[in-house]
Amino acid sequence: MSGGGVAAGAGEFEPESVRVAQVVREQIVDGTRAPGSRLVERDLAAELGVSRIPVRDALRALAAEGLVTPRPRSWAVVREFSDADVAHLQEVREATDPLHFRLAALRRTPEQLAALTEAWQRESAAAGRGDAVAARRAGADFHEAVVRAAGNPVLAELHAVTASRVRWLLAQHTDLTRMADEHRALLDAVRDGDAEAAARLAGEHLRTSRAEAAGRGG
Repeated sequence: MSGGGVAAGAGEFEPESVRVAQVVREQIVDGTRAPGSRLVERDLAAELGVSRIPVRDALRALAAEGLVTPRPRSWAVVREFSDADVAHLQEVREATDPLHFRLAALRRTPEQLAALTEAWQRESAAAGRGDAVAARRAGADFHEAVVRAAGNPVLAELHAVTASRVRWLLAQHTDLTRMADEHRALLDAVRDGDAEAAARLAGEHLRTSRAEAAGRGG
């Protein structure tokens, strides 16, 4: 769900705290809430049209995800990721991403392959029209679809710990076309069931990601 409201779709129900967390999470990842900016319960409640209780719960959830830093009483700040924070995230990805893609190539179902393809198509189309936010979101969706396609629930649980921070990291990419092209090569390897190529390309893709993160602004 994109920012700007917390209404659920027809026939759906989500706790308000979940919907508030989704809105604020996307704002942080997309960069519309800058690192170090204040997140005040009262202000967020007024902005999103909810009470302060779901806002408080949402901020706790985002703190657990590593996207915000709590402050005393009723506010928090958007986390400012240091170079060391980014390096540590990249080290984790270097250990896990090649495994995600290797297993996905071996285990993906037709439905999972379709989900990967759909995410890449959205990313490629958005990159082609210069829509950076949509391209980065779709690129992150592509990586999360790979985790599901890997078919290892323990690996998925481990990924869940850092998932929001990884989405933030992927949102630092600026060369949208290159990212989409590299994802296309990874998609082809997964589709072909070529586990070795998928793992190798994932390692090469991580080098691109590391270079993009090293050149991030702010």
